[in-house]
Amino acid sequence: MRNKRIAIVGAGPSGMMAAVRASQLNQKVTLFEKNPTLGKKLLLSGKGRCNITNACSLDLFLKRFSKNGEFLRDAFRKFFNQDLINFFKEKGLELKVERQLRVFPVTDSSASILEVFKNELLRNKVEIIYKTKIQDIIIEDGKVNGVMPIGSGPILFDRVILATGGVSYGFTGSTGEGLKIAQNKGHKIVRLKPGLVSLKVKENYPKLLEGLTLKNIRLRFNDGKKEILSEVGEMIFTERGISGPLVLSLSGKIIEWLDEKKDVSVAIDLKPGLTLAQLDNRLLREFKLNPKKAIRNIIRKVLPVKLAGLIMEIAKVDPNQKANQVNLRERHSITGLLKGWRLTITGSGSLEEGMITRGGVSLKEINPRTMESRLIKGLYFCGEMIDIDADTGGFNLQAAFSTGYLAGESAATN
Repeated sequence: MRNKRIAIVGAGPSGMMAAVRASQLNQKVTLFEKNPTLGKKLLLSGKGRCNITNACSLDLFLKRFSKNGEFLRDAFRKFFNQDLINFFKEKGLELKVERQLRVFPVTDSSASILEVFKNELLRNKVEIIYKTKIQDIIIEDGKVNGVMPIGSGPILFDRVILATGGVSYGFTGSTGEGLKIAQNKGHKIVRLKPGLVSLKVKENYPKLLEGLTLKNIRLRFNDGKKEILSEVGEMIFTERGISGPLVLSLSGKIIEWLDEKKDVSVAIDLKPGLTLAQLDNRLLREFKLNPKKAIRNIIRKVLPVKLAGLIMEIAKVDPNQKANQVNLRERHSITGLLKGWRLTITGSGSLEEGMITRGGVSLKEINPRTMESRLIKGLYFCGEMIDIDADTGGFNLQAAFSTGYLAGESAATN
C-alpha cells in the first residue's frame, strides 16, 4: 500500500472518523475545518449528551432509516455499533445503554466523545488546518488532484474526502459548501429537506400551550387514506405547532405527504393505555364519586391544568358545572378528545431548524462498498452530505461514523 496524501474537508463526526482511520493505515492526512474548533455540531447532539449509536441488530437498525437505508449495509458490515463501542472503550471511555437501546458515554457529555477524537487525531499525526474553507476541488483527467482553499493557491492531494455535512444548524458551520462543490463537479444533489423537525398546525391551540410537554401519549397521523401510528412517548407544543421525540421521528414521512399536497392531520391520544370505553367508565366513576365537585377539578386530575381548560373549552363543557350536571353528550365529547384530539398539519420547520438534512449527494453516484464517487476517481463522500437519514436514537450518528470509517479506509487502501 503506497503512501498517499489524503485531504478530508469537514471535521464533524464522519470527517474525524475518516481522518482517524486513514491515518491508522499510515497515510498522510490533512483535515480542513472552517471553524476554529472541531466537532461543533457533535457537541450539540443528544442535547449535549451525544447518543452515539443504538445497540439494536443490523436489520432493525436499517429499518430506522428512510427508503435508502439498505445503501449502508456494506458500511455497517465494515464498522457497526459494537465496533464503535469498542473504539471508545479502547480509548478509555465507557459507554452505557439506556431505554430504547440508545448508547451514551457514561459521562453524559458529548465533550468526552470529542476528546477521544482529538487525542486520536493527535496520536496519529493528522494535520489539522482550522479556519480554512475549501471552495473547490481540483480534477484532472477525471481524477482528484487536490483542493482549493479560499484565500490561497491549490494544495495537491491524491485523495479527497468531502464530509461537510448538510445545511441544518447552519450556525455550526453546516452551510452546504461541500454539496455545492459536488454539484459543480457533475454530481446530482437530491432535493434537500429538513429532517427530525417540528411540524406546524393550522389551529391556534399550540400557541396557548407553548412549552407544555405531554408524556406517555400516542400520535396517529392520517393523510386521508393511510395512517401512521407512533410509539408511546413524548411531544411538546411550540408556538406554531408540535415537536418532541414522537413528532421528530415521524416528521420525514409527514413532510413527504405534505409535498404530495395531501391533507394531513394528527390525532393525539392522551390516554393510550385505556380504550375509549375504559376511559369513559373511568370518568363516569369519578363523576359519581365526586358529584358536587366542579368538572374542571376532576379533569385536572388526568391532564395538565392548561390543557384541561382547553379540552373543556373545545368540548363545549362549562368547567364550573358540577360533575352530576354533566350530560352524556358532554362526557362523550371529553373522552373523544382525550382519545383523539385532532389537529391539522400545514407544514414543517425550515431546513435550518431541522436536526438533520434529508437529501444530498445521490446514492446512485456513490459506490456503497467504498464511498467513492462513481464519477470522479479519488473523491469520497461520507456523513450527512449523502442522501441518507434516519430516526432519532443514535442511528444518524452511527451512519456518520460508519461511512467516515469506510471512506477513510478506502481512500487509504484503494
